[in-house]
Amino acid sequence: MSPDLVTRGPVRSAAELNAAIRALWTGPGGHPAVQLDDERRATYWRLLDELQQVERGDVATAA
Repeated sequence: MSPDLVTRGPVRSAAELNAAIRALWTGPGGHPAVQLDDERRATYWRLLDELQQVERGDVATAA
């Protein structure tokens, strides 16, 4: 694996990332949010990218 593809440091599990993604879509009272604002949308894409890295195995977990 290329060192360029490896992220060092604390790594969230796929389950933690999925929970964070679901939480973004949950509005007040636990109802699904219809739209994400720009900040939440950016967070959503960062979480998806991190989740894809974990699923591909591109991330090395911290010792």
